[in-house]
Amino acid sequence: MKSEPFYLHAHSALIEGRWQQQQYLLIADGVIQQISSTAESGVTVLELPDGMLLPGFIDTQVNGGGGILFNQQPTVEALRLMMAAHRAFGTTAMLPTVITDNISSMQQAADAVAAALARAEPGIIGIHFEGPHLSLAKRGCHPTQHLRSLSAAELELYQRTDLGVRMLTIAPEAVSPEHIRRLCDAGVIVCLGHSNADSDTVLAALDAGATGFTHLYNGMSGLTSREPGMVGTALADPRAYCGIILDGEHVHPLSARLAYQAKGAERLVLVTDAMSPVGTDQTEFEFFDGKVTRQGLKLTNAEGSLAGSVLDMASAVRYAKEQLQLDLATAIQMATATAADFIGQSKIRGQIKPGAQADLIWMNNKYQIQQSWIAGNTA
Repeated sequence: MKSEPFYLHAHSALIEGRWQQQQYLLIADGVIQQISSTAESGVTVLELPDGMLLPGFIDTQVNGGGGILFNQQPTVEALRLMMAAHRAFGTTAMLPTVITDNISSMQQAADAVAAALARAEPGIIGIHFEGPHLSLAKRGCHPTQHLRSLSAAELELYQRTDLGVRMLTIAPEAVSPEHIRRLCDAGVIVCLGHSNADSDTVLAALDAGATGFTHLYNGMSGLTSREPGMVGTALADPRAYCGIILDGEHVHPLSARLAYQAKGAERLVLVTDAMSPVGTDQTEFEFFDGKVTRQGLKLTNAEGSLAGSVLDMASAVRYAKEQLQLDLATAIQMATATAADFIGQSKIRGQIKPGAQADLIWMNNKYQIQQSWIAGNTA
């Protein structure tokens, strides 16, 4: 559907990774058509106050938000509420994430995402299956009763072509390199996590086509002197992207700084791993057969394991700037351009540039989100 063109006039904008002043973005049909220092007469100009115009944030691991946990409510309406909660904090594209569950729940979640994509629901670009092919030893809060080997039913599910971006987190000791290669050949982005694998097993998975690590440091075999484990392999291998949860609970600031030094902004991806309380005052929620409780920024289950986060992307960017001592453009890169590269979407999102979808956010000088646009439309 055609839309009337308009300009956004920004005093400061992060355009293709560089700060530029007094820029006019011409937007039409949901796409950035042109970027210039002047506007054509006769076209509406929307003046933005002081602050910064940025590419919208991309979150590849979102379990819930707005009081919704996707596993519990696998519907289009639930996705809409989740997206609204995260959009308030600058997320303009996300992968709703299905935690380890039975095959029926996974299929319902996939059906909801397919329906959302068919309806062009703003911000929903695919799905992330986190499990169920994970390590018992590193399962974290994932329910033991649903951990299992890869079956024909799941293979069929992951290879559906109506799900947009498809991401799958597996433990490489639970899924063979042959199956990893088959999944990658089918267009699935295979990530490694919740794993107790040694470095040789991890390297074999990377050689088979795996390209990412899910929430670096958390739920994976650690780095030691004689066995690099998954953490050491992730940090050392230049091929792989690493998601990281910068909420001050999942990763110590020094460990986060080490990850940045090893991977750089080109391979470190900010994620939230958000659960239902994001955007609400919810302090506890049901989770499979138990309950998750919130204390400040920390979510734990009855066993004391971390159970996702209440992090939002704007807070993750602020943490990267302040605790990792990065400049703002670099912190934003890990939430935008790098995430887009990771999921193969760099041509259409992740940067402000001509030809990209007009997924944009306006942040004030206190680093708070004031407005967002998805495909040129406001909320």
